[in-house]
Amino acid sequence: MASAIQKITFSSSRDIPFNRLVLSQSNVRRLKAGQSIDELAADIARRGLLQSLNVRPVLDADGAETGTFEVPAGGRRFRALELLVKQKKLNKTAPIPCVVREAGSPILAEDDSLAENVQRVSLHPLDQFRAFRTLLEKGLSEEEIAAAFFVPVTVVRQRLRLMTVSEKLLAVYGEDGMRLDQVIAFSISDDPARQEQIWEILSGSHNREPYLIRRMLTEKTVRASDVRVRFVGLDAYVAAGGHVMRDLFEADDGGWLNDPALLDRLVMDRLETATAEIRAEGWKWVETALSFPWGHTRTFNAIEGRPVAITEDELARLEALRVEQEAIEADYAQADELPDAVDARLGEIEQAIEALETRPVTYDPAEMARAGAFVSLDNDGTLLVARGFVRPEDIPTDPDDDEASADVGAGETDDDADSEASGAGAVSSQVVTEEDEPEDEDGLKPLPDRLVTELTAWRTLALRDAFASNPHVALTEFLHTLCLVLFHDMYDGACLQVSVRAVSFPVQGPDLAGSIPAHQVQARDEAWKADLPTGKDVLWIWLDRLDNDSRLALLAHCLSQGVNALYEKVHPYGAVSPQTIERRIARADRLAMALRFDPVEAGWTPTIDNYLGRVTKARILQAVREARGEQAAQMIAHLKKPDMAREAERLLEGSGWLPEALRAGVPAPVDPVADEHASAPASDSPSAIAAE
Repeated sequence: MASAIQKITFSSSRDIPFNRLVLSQSNVRRLKAGQSIDELAADIARRGLLQSLNVRPVLDADGAETGTFEVPAGGRRFRALELLVKQKKLNKTAPIPCVVREAGSPILAEDDSLAENVQRVSLHPLDQFRAFRTLLEKGLSEEEIAAAFFVPVTVVRQRLRLMTVSEKLLAVYGEDGMRLDQVIAFSISDDPARQEQIWEILSGSHNREPYLIRRMLTEKTVRASDVRVRFVGLDAYVAAGGHVMRDLFEADDGGWLNDPALLDRLVMDRLETATAEIRAEGWKWVETALSFPWGHTRTFNAIEGRPVAITEDELARLEALRVEQEAIEADYAQADELPDAVDARLGEIEQAIEALETRPVTYDPAEMARAGAFVSLDNDGTLLVARGFVRPEDIPTDPDDDEASADVGAGETDDDADSEASGAGAVSSQVVTEEDEPEDEDGLKPLPDRLVTELTAWRTLALRDAFASNPHVALTEFLHTLCLVLFHDMYDGACLQVSVRAVSFPVQGPDLAGSIPAHQVQARDEAWKADLPTGKDVLWIWLDRLDNDSRLALLAHCLSQGVNALYEKVHPYGAVSPQTIERRIARADRLAMALRFDPVEAGWTPTIDNYLGRVTKARILQAVREARGEQAAQMIAHLKKPDMAREAERLLEGSGWLPEALRAGVPAPVDPVADEHASAPASDSPSAIAAE
């Protein structure tokens, strides 16, 4: 005969005054760290006690109940209630709902305490999101939800951001078919159909990492930090109907704009408006572009403008600002740190002084009638206007100039011919086509000639900047070249063009005009132009009276314009021979060593535009392998070339890696990459990529 199943009997529950409860020494929760008693007390004060305490009667020495009860399970709630009593928000005799375990129960008190803390299951993030959404739909604000659950408002907004994720993908996540970080990655897009399409594509792949999901969702967008966005303004884009994708879970640098066509239209509309205003000033022509190549004004003449004289009122204002500035600096001369208000005021004064000292320039209307202006975007997103340039065909002819040109042409050396070849190339630079390097997974083909030329153009410009900053090396190289020409009849293969004919860059990368060397060379050039007098005789007297340090600095700057470290593709019947190029590069390498020139310090870093998007997958992997180790290269080896280039750009950032064309003359690193696990920062290590 089968035995009857024993029925479960639960412990009784009753209300017990709080002053008859004590915290049991059998409670396994001993550490107070992370208990957040204050928040729990505030929550109990708001909504009451949601869960009873588990208590046992305290017995005396004879085994009789004393009327006091110990709390082995629910110690955190007991401490919160104790805090409310101390705060006078709860009477010490207030009845507390308790579940009373009988004395002598075979279940130990430690067993109850441990079970209550271990058996609980945290709320699934999806359930939390849906609960927040329900509260939002019922009228609570994000701030009210955050206050009710004692979490930052950003946490509520992050959870509610999951509302943008497709319900189909949320169902996959709810069935453990997707990780939370993957769901979070999908939340940057508001297009459920596109989200489902991306997941369908990735479902058949072993790589479903969040960084890849974000990249695929934003591949046809524009970063909010883009120069075009800074130019038109994010508010103007949104006002025109544009949408901005944001990532509330990671730093997104302002987000992504998902309508590039609208952005470009706004940019061109604003540029056209600015162009019309500048043309109305009386210029013969105005050219507009998002950006112009480096050195595009070299063949133009420039007309001189006259600064507008400062008025009496402006002069008085300038003097008052300087007096105030000096007074503030004197008052806080001994202070280690300026108060915020004082520091802000000094900044305002400096800006006002700079605005008054930077005088607007006016031009002769007759000269403006044959000159023009270039309108483009500066690197900081502001409008960049360069006025007063005269095209070669509009330059008035002078018989004396024609005779001088004939004399110069008669005395040209082979290096002059090289320069002329470069100048001629500048005219036809628009028809130069890049030879795409064929894909070769097993071997490394030579780099395309055009890419090497672009890299060496960047190196040449950076060498000029370093050259002009080191008068000693500049003078040494100048004398060295002169001695070779005068005493050894060696005219060809010179890195320094003795005639100091400015060498142009017919082929240049997209990053050259905005590079650090370009800005420094241009700033130095404009500073000297502002100081030099215009008359020939006056210029000689000015130079003769110049102090020696300034003379050397000016000499170095002038000589730097002739530095030529360019690689050029040799044509069968061209003016430049392979030997000339070889000797030029060798002497440029020696010059780089003398200058201790480092392209990394000069601002060069590998990007998709200047290298990674221009070479084969084998070379991309070679670069990552050299900079970050074999394991990092293997992590991206399975990617398609565009994705591989983007991931390699991230991995190589800050690594100091250089392509072969930029390494010559660079001092060897003190500690070359030997340990692939120690070579990469933690944030860029392969393990970090896998865990992203």
